[in-house]
Amino acid sequence: MITGEIKVQVDKVWNAFWTGGISNPLEVIEQITYLLFLKRLDENQTRAENKANRTGKPIENPIFPNGLDEKGRSYQDYRWSKFKNFSRDEMYEVFAEHIFPFLRTGLVQLTNDEESSYAQHMKDARFTIPNPGLLEKVVDIIDEIPMDGRDTKGDLYEYMLGKIAAAGTNGQFRTPRHIINLMVKMTAPQPMEAICDPAAGTAGFLVQAGEYLRQNNPNLLSTSVQSRFFHHHQFHGYDFDSTMLRIGSMNMLLHGVENPEITYRDSLADLHGSEEGRYDLILANPPFAGSLDYENVAKDLLSLVKTKKTELLFLALFLRLLKPGGRAAVIVPDGVMFGASSAHIALRKILVEDHKLDGVVKLPSGVFRPYAGVSTAILFFTKTNSGGTDNVWFYDVTSDGFSLDDKRNPLESSDLDDVLTRWQQRTTTETARARTDQSFLVPKAEIAENGYDLSLNRYRKLEHEEIEHRKAAEIIGDLEVLEAEIAQRLAELKALICA
Repeated sequence: MITGEIKVQVDKVWNAFWTGGISNPLEVIEQITYLLFLKRLDENQTRAENKANRTGKPIENPIFPNGLDEKGRSYQDYRWSKFKNFSRDEMYEVFAEHIFPFLRTGLVQLTNDEESSYAQHMKDARFTIPNPGLLEKVVDIIDEIPMDGRDTKGDLYEYMLGKIAAAGTNGQFRTPRHIINLMVKMTAPQPMEAICDPAAGTAGFLVQAGEYLRQNNPNLLSTSVQSRFFHHHQFHGYDFDSTMLRIGSMNMLLHGVENPEITYRDSLADLHGSEEGRYDLILANPPFAGSLDYENVAKDLLSLVKTKKTELLFLALFLRLLKPGGRAAVIVPDGVMFGASSAHIALRKILVEDHKLDGVVKLPSGVFRPYAGVSTAILFFTKTNSGGTDNVWFYDVTSDGFSLDDKRNPLESSDLDDVLTRWQQRTTTETARARTDQSFLVPKAEIAENGYDLSLNRYRKLEHEEIEHRKAAEIIGDLEVLEAEIAQRLAELKALICA
């Protein structure tokens, strides 16, 4: 955990950007990311130089070679340890005219392989720090922040990413970390498993999977085979937002994964032949934007389910990407559970009959506030191509440890530890649980009789008072969502009229 003193320093960086005229939190993170990456490159070359001094062997593929660039500036001036000591005007000129072009284009040719993934994402990066004074101030503050350990670096970046959500902008890119942590623990990633998030965003799921692997496998990096797989082949993330690719890659790097495969891809539009059956585990909270035109949907997905609904297409995608025996934990909107369209029913039937649906965890409607009040659930399933569903385990989460209003204040009580414990007992003691309990099992035959409806309330038996309370809460939640949609439509209409 980072200390309060480090948080104060980060807050100073943040405030410096805001007072300097950059108010978009995503842009702030992006500009800080460039500086952190430059600092990391200098640290890497320093380690390589120390090793060269000990072994007497020259550095292979130095990041900052000896010699001059095409404008006559020494590459050594690009290094953080030297660059930070320049005057503010020289610092700004060197960064804008030399270092940033180097990060955008030259790094791909000059860097060693472990940084290549991030270097690729720098190609269309933009330097938007507006003046020398702001650059100097930010460099000075970042230089004072101790970033010696992997945990400190990772936690520091997570704290900055949290500011995206706190600022109320682009919070949709952030799944709450405690929910990510629950999903990772329930799926228990293993060494040598290929893990994928096809809607990676800031790479929160991949980061947490990496942390879980380190914590539960002390010898994870002790062999060259496992170490290389962990750093180069274990983690895969896709996104079609170049800013997210840069931020997600840096998040992985600062959490100690040197070269994750974080790549540009429109997951629903691109064909998936080269990716089919590639992954052991998928962890995802994909965006659900409503409907897409058939022309924009990959034909291999439509072969599984004929629909324009993005939430169904993503599930079809996950089945396509998983290996036989591969498993998934995916957040979906409640409509997937009970939607009555032929596509909804067909996809639920595929999960239950053709593969193994392991569990459904219903989340409270406030988990994603203040960005969305829509109710969601986590689906856990295993790709088998031959069925295997026997009983489906359901859990009704009533508290995730935070208040369910827009403030999301911490609470003393939480169901999440109980979710994990009971999940691990779902084939033993959970079989005796009653339908009035918070978790229970439902036979496949009963689910089939109910049109493959996966909504928990279809099967749970509640006391009359609790039923009425839940109905009222659901009505209020639906009204709030409707109110937000109406406000958005009015704003769009107003903008259209003004135009």
